[in-house]
Amino acid sequence: MFQWSKTKIVLITIASIFVIGGAAVFFVIKRSGNISIISNSLSVIEEAIKFLPIKQDTKKELEAINSLSQEIVKQDNVERKYLILLQNNMELRPGGGFLGQYAVANIKNGEVTSLFIEDANLLDQRITAKVTPPYPFERMMSIKKWKFRDSNFSPDFPINAEKAKYFYRLSGRSSDFDGVIAVNADVFDHVLELTGPITVPGYPGEYTSENATWKLEEVVEKKYLGDETLDTQNRKAIMKQMGAIIVDKLFKINNIPKLANFTLEELRNKNVMLNFENKELQKIVEDVHWDGRVAADWDGDYLMMVDANMGALKSDHYIKREIDYFVDLTMEKPTVTLNAKYTHTATYGDWRTSDYHSYLRVYVPQGSNLLERKMVSYPNIQEEFGKTYFGFILHVLINGETNVFVKYELPDRFKQEDYKLLIQKQSGVGDVPVKIRVKTNEGEFTHEEMLKKDLKLEFK
Repeated sequence: MFQWSKTKIVLITIASIFVIGGAAVFFVIKRSGNISIISNSLSVIEEAIKFLPIKQDTKKELEAINSLSQEIVKQDNVERKYLILLQNNMELRPGGGFLGQYAVANIKNGEVTSLFIEDANLLDQRITAKVTPPYPFERMMSIKKWKFRDSNFSPDFPINAEKAKYFYRLSGRSSDFDGVIAVNADVFDHVLELTGPITVPGYPGEYTSENATWKLEEVVEKKYLGDETLDTQNRKAIMKQMGAIIVDKLFKINNIPKLANFTLEELRNKNVMLNFENKELQKIVEDVHWDGRVAADWDGDYLMMVDANMGALKSDHYIKREIDYFVDLTMEKPTVTLNAKYTHTATYGDWRTSDYHSYLRVYVPQGSNLLERKMVSYPNIQEEFGKTYFGFILHVLINGETNVFVKYELPDRFKQEDYKLLIQKQSGVGDVPVKIRVKTNEGEFTHEEMLKKDLKLEFK
């Protein structure tokens, strides 16, 4: 499996998540020896919170980032340790992307005192305990032992954070982290939307927001496959140069609103998810929905579709999804017809792409009754997070499409006079077109939207 290697660039981006305005704290401190840049950025944001005509939700989000930023630069002589999970969502997993690499960052008085980066498979080699993996790993990939790299099998990030720490302990290390942060590969491309295209001396071509992840993967992976004569220790040398170039470009961006918007978008769409031991900090991220939690306490209609790429290749780069959700509230029992179209846009298979093989879980209100299914396997029906889920094996052929059809009854408690719906987005899945149709005694109502983040609708 390809180990995602955009590590240093992603660490830069993580810094912008913590420090509003894009002040790359991990690198700013090392370069300048002070926190003046951070402090100045925070002052600008504080003024923005007070005076800009922005929506109340956005103000709350900016205030949350401000609180997190203050935590990072706090001058209290306490060293805090963070586990950073680097996830390649071109190989989609329920919690974002395949966990190829991780980092451990120690921060004290706003300065990074140590930074350790390692491939996940090296950590896994130190785990001797035999932990039974979830059913799909055994059934579809013949994996006999569950380890760190496959720890993010839940759509709920707090569960994945605890599971990652559990496997980290099994490797023989202390897991007393102050926080766990998950970052998807898409963040790397989005950083280049801010900085603009870059070139790296000694390496051909230009890296842009459209091709960066894909192109970099070729540089650090393709030519090394099957050739044991090459020096694999230096295959990631490009990262040091690229990281320095991007840092310099970030420093030259003097556009606080633009950088703030970038930070907010990465958090809103679950490309970055946060989990803290400090209860006050955790409450802050929960209030603005940056914790990646499945909404177990939601009492209305509900949908979350969760794919797990079990093909071990980067086929999600080519997969396009569309969702059509139709609920008929005029029937004796409200009935949902769910159509999900998967299109595989690759025209041929190669070293990183094949037919798409996924374990799909469809989370619906607890007590829902499956009536029909097409283009998926026999269902595995379970309950979790106060929800029922239908688990299916799903295949999409290269240059083809699969139209998933699922029909089920909702519990009797859903009535048209107070109907509401929450659709939660899976981390790392990208933008998904969604069409929602609600049929009532008054007629049929339609809402279409690009699912960029969790979507909540109320019928009135």
